Amino acid sequence: MSQRLGTRVVRKEDPALLSGRGRYADDLPVPNGTLHAHVIRSPHPHAEIVSIDSEAALALDGVWAVITGEDIKALSDPFLVALKAPVHQWALAVERVRYVGEAVALVVAENRYIAEDAAELVDIEYNPLEAAVDPVAACEPSAPLLHEEAKTNEVSVRAFHYGDTATAFAQADRHVKLTVNFPRLSFTPMECFVVIATHNPSDGSYDALANFQGPFSAHPVMARALRVPGPKMRLRIPPDSGGSFGIKLSVFPYVVLMSLAAKITGRPVKWVEDRAEHLLAASTGPNRVTEIEAAVTKDGKILGLKMDQLEDYGAFLRAPMPGPLYRMHGSVTGGYDIPNVDVVNRVVLTNKMPAALIRGFGGPQLYLSLERLVQRIAVELGLDHIEVIRRNLVPPEKFPYHAAAGSLYDSGDYPRAVETAIGDGRLNDLKKRRDAARAAGRKYGIGFAVVVEPAMSNMGYLSTLLTPEARDKSGPKNGATSMATVVIDPLGAVSVTADVTVQGQGHETALSQIVADRLGLRPGDIDVVLEMDTGKDQWSIAAGSYSCRFTPGTAVAAHMAADRLAEKLKKIAAKQLNVMAEDVELAGGKVRSKSNPDNALPFKRVAGTSHWSPVMLPEGMDPVLSETGVWNPPELEPPSHDDRINTSLTYGFVFDMCGVEIDPITYPVKIDRYVSMHDAGTILNPLLANGQIYGAFAQGVAAALYEEFVTNEEGAFLTGTFADYLVPTVSEIPPVELLHQETPSPFTPLGAKGLAEGNCMSVPACVANAVADALGVANVELPATPKRIHALMKQGAAAS
Repeated sequence: MSQRLGTRVVRKEDPALLSGRGRYADDLPVPNGTLHAHVIRSPHPHAEIVSIDSEAALALDGVWAVITGEDIKALSDPFLVALKAPVHQWALAVERVRYVGEAVALVVAENRYIAEDAAELVDIEYNPLEAAVDPVAACEPSAPLLHEEAKTNEVSVRAFHYGDTATAFAQADRHVKLTVNFPRLSFTPMECFVVIATHNPSDGSYDALANFQGPFSAHPVMARALRVPGPKMRLRIPPDSGGSFGIKLSVFPYVVLMSLAAKITGRPVKWVEDRAEHLLAASTGPNRVTEIEAAVTKDGKILGLKMDQLEDYGAFLRAPMPGPLYRMHGSVTGGYDIPNVDVVNRVVLTNKMPAALIRGFGGPQLYLSLERLVQRIAVELGLDHIEVIRRNLVPPEKFPYHAAAGSLYDSGDYPRAVETAIGDGRLNDLKKRRDAARAAGRKYGIGFAVVVEPAMSNMGYLSTLLTPEARDKSGPKNGATSMATVVIDPLGAVSVTADVTVQGQGHETALSQIVADRLGLRPGDIDVVLEMDTGKDQWSIAAGSYSCRFTPGTAVAAHMAADRLAEKLKKIAAKQLNVMAEDVELAGGKVRSKSNPDNALPFKRVAGTSHWSPVMLPEGMDPVLSETGVWNPPELEPPSHDDRINTSLTYGFVFDMCGVEIDPITYPVKIDRYVSMHDAGTILNPLLANGQIYGAFAQGVAAALYEEFVTNEEGAFLTGTFADYLVPTVSEIPPVELLHQETPSPFTPLGAKGLAEGNCMSVPACVANAVADALGVANVELPATPKRIHALMKQGAAAS
């Protein structure tokens, strides 16, 4: 089988992982004398810390320290936040707790068992306060304040106007309006947080190993909190990770906490988060309340949109929050050609655990509201849902397409993708199933969803939350930098390093294919090392694994580095083969003449020339076979003065279609058939691509039907175990039929876009639309649990 780029190559990572030889953070050796930490967490959603008595705990043999917020405040600064608002957070609670599970104190002892025993001896007295839990109510002037200096819980409000929305609404035949709530949920990786930190008192530096995923824009946040320059905050990432899905960004406060613990105790400190802690306090995706309204013609053409998006970030704004609200801002119209849009973005704080990255990063929240609205337009106008979609899709002749809010969609043929997906009898089959089910008195519905999937975020997108005047004052922020280095050693062995963190996506396999393709080798000939160390490896604030930045970013950088090495090898070989460099090619492990393939040299011999015989190199060539590719695409510009922002480099396309049946007695939603069409440009490895899509699909089903963090009206956390927070297993995930269409991106040398977040965005909306179709209701709250379905059916019965 061919192993060239674009073919199915099995994952190089799997033999080690499947044989138990993975090297995760908790597997790695620790320095002699390492202490172990246990975090004491708040049982209250909102309370003053009256006192902390640690005398009994410190008397326990083996306990080295009980660290409090006051200790941390004396040694560190609060974390930087994107908003110019007095929302201060340290690595431990200072004076007040603001959510159940907030870290209040840290016990450091000889081992984890002693630390946990000692934690029970720490006496903490609280003065409970009223909590603000509901995001809408938290905006009211009478709501309890989380941060009194801010004087409001609604810490940011920005209004945006694109086109002439007022005229669009005045000229419309009809207005269709909907309020949509997206719930709080997360995606639970197999491996929880791990940190091992040391402090060097001789130079005041810190060295931390953590399963942090990025973005590395959090590195200066950590360094500043520790009151040291960046080089004195060395962060190392292990070679393997048991998944992340965005959540492991949130390990960074614990990196700071354990670093300070190491400084206080004078010993290395290790902390491993347990599953209960992770569910209670790691972080979640933000919940969003969206009021969305469309101005439409009688045939379903959308002339304009109005959106009011209220996003709940919990008790604090952890960097880079409020990212999910703004990462999708430039593409707020999704896959539709809508020239007129008014958007209000509002950020509110509540007494819940802080929100952070999760897979999809703002997309699930946006598309649930937008796609539910499109379905309602079809219902209220008496039109076929798929016809409304067809009439509003961005037409292929408009690519590259400038969306109203500023995104520059690179390529696509959305109508063709939709027609392919519904063709070959797929939609007709769903209609037959629906007709048969309804004829038998059963509840059956068909849903659709259209998603534009952004990749390689513009690091300036978050500055859109500032006014143009504030942006002018602070200076432009934009772009994204990816880096990869390819090295050939004296014996011709090739190795690759890059600025991504391993989270299970198959980066090693993809990078080996890219480099092998340019050097005429096999992927097995390429050694990829992805253990990042900020003390010695090249990185930027854009580094890490998030928002599909690998394929349009790091992969391109590796391609560039390998291409430069290939050109260098051609020049070296040309002199030895006595031909022109233009006549040289790299193929099959050899460097040979294109016109006379028998005139060839082994790859290793040519590569060795640079090391062993530098005098034989072409004149002016340095005797080094090492190249670093640096990719900084020009399309990622700062926000314009009228607030338009191209939030990402590439934009894939996803179209989903499903049929669901609802049991009228026990009320579960069964996905009867699911079809998902993806256009991610050129696919580098179909095996990796499908594997990532299957994972995103499973998590999309989880968000649609199972997973939800629940907090009661008083702020008590109700879903702290897997008995309450329902994570589906393989038995609950239905089959999915995957289809692909490739429209290469003109903005990347490989033509590839990112993928693997699309179904996290599309599945909740698609399933919600199918449920709405099955029950004939206007509003569907997710996850669509049997309890909620029962309530909807009662509502429908009462209405009839």
